[in-house]
Amino acid sequence: MSDLGVTARKPLAAIIASGDAAEHGLARALGPLSITAMGVGAIVGAGIFVLTGTAAAHYAGPSIMLSFVFAGIACAFVGLCYAELAALLPVAGSSYSYAYATLGELAAWIIGWDLVLEYAMGAATVAVGWSGYVVSLLHNLGLDVPAAYAAAPGTIVKLPDGRTVSGIVNIPAALIVGILTFMLVLGTRESARFNNVMVAVKLAVVVAFILLGAGHVHSANWHPFIPDNTGTFGEFGWSGILRGGSVVFFAFIGFDAVSTCAQEARRPQRDMPIGILGSLVICTILYIAVSAVLTGLVPYTELAVPDPIAKGVDVIGQPWFSVLIKLGALVGLTTVILVLLYGQSRIFFTMAADGLMPTMFSQVHPTLKTPYRSQLLIGAIVALVAALTPIEILGEMVSIGTLFAFVLVCGAVIYLRRSDADVARPFRAPGAPWVPIVGILLCLALMLGLPLVTWLRLGAWLVIGLVIYFSYGRRHSRLRRA
Repeated sequence: MSDLGVTARKPLAAIIASGDAAEHGLARALGPLSITAMGVGAIVGAGIFVLTGTAAAHYAGPSIMLSFVFAGIACAFVGLCYAELAALLPVAGSSYSYAYATLGELAAWIIGWDLVLEYAMGAATVAVGWSGYVVSLLHNLGLDVPAAYAAAPGTIVKLPDGRTVSGIVNIPAALIVGILTFMLVLGTRESARFNNVMVAVKLAVVVAFILLGAGHVHSANWHPFIPDNTGTFGEFGWSGILRGGSVVFFAFIGFDAVSTCAQEARRPQRDMPIGILGSLVICTILYIAVSAVLTGLVPYTELAVPDPIAKGVDVIGQPWFSVLIKLGALVGLTTVILVLLYGQSRIFFTMAADGLMPTMFSQVHPTLKTPYRSQLLIGAIVALVAALTPIEILGEMVSIGTLFAFVLVCGAVIYLRRSDADVARPFRAPGAPWVPIVGILLCLALMLGLPLVTWLRLGAWLVIGLVIYFSYGRRHSRLRRA
């Protein structure tokens, strides 16, 4: 075991044995249709309701449709790698655990720290979008929230009468995070039935917007389809399509949940590729259709808002439909925030159990049976970030953090194919090592499409994480003390 902790990793055989499907009574009952349905439910969510307009307004224009195609293709290659690891390592689809078993403790720390960007910053991003939709809905009902108190400092908000104001603090965004954090501390969980209802609501909202909005599209809004580049990389033109894909990648981050089905697939070698690729194809088509209708309803230059779908339905001119769509979007966004806050605390819980984080993150309330201290701390930080940070910055940070984690997942597949070549794999990513290599290259390409300042923020975040690891985690690691 290296003193640097780079090669220290959990025994692969022990992890496989501890999570064997038969050991836990998991029935192989899921076919390709069930896995595809789960994938669609996991993928359709915050990104399509929140960041589509921002990416179209600032980067790609109507060609945001092509950005979704590029992001979807990248996800397909990464998804096959996730499926192989999920089938091989039955650890609930955690990329942190995958890294611990393959690339070692230091890589596991980096990916766990990186997941904070996906979950905590993701929750903040969705909370800002939630704020936009609730303000728009209240306006429909005759109640106006002061614009300055529903936007981050420095954000310019255009009022209905044409005037503009500068944001001070986003109170609704912080408020919803606080409410959901309190619910999670009390032990509130989504039941499977409740989650299925929420999935149905989200899909109904998306499909209804496409069908009704298509009849009100003005094709002139699609011209030029690829606006001329401004002279700056990433601002329209083909580089804008790349940057748009990097930003709307947020819309696909739920797809990795499909990989957790591998242990219960009837025929994982066949069913997993069908489920992963099938759900990605369906969602990419839905996303392209939504972006086509949205940019056809509203000139792309006017879509730099946290609630683009709401702006689109207002153009249709049907008040009842506008209220219905906004209510549906709010319901869907609320559950996404809840799941992201829940997931963040559980990542910290797992890392603390491994000794890499302070023990407070693994302390459970004696009565409520929840990690209440870590949940409250995370909730407070996310609420503060949501109240004070523009949605553009948050969305870019979530995307680059997720893409970096996906690069490590693809790398883990390549590593395991060499280090543990003889271990039986219920599912094998086809065309290895080329599939994971292409996955890495596509993720890196999307990362390169993001602004330099986003890379600098990622670098600063990783440096902070490494300082914490070498000053605390490495010395308290249970694996190293075993």
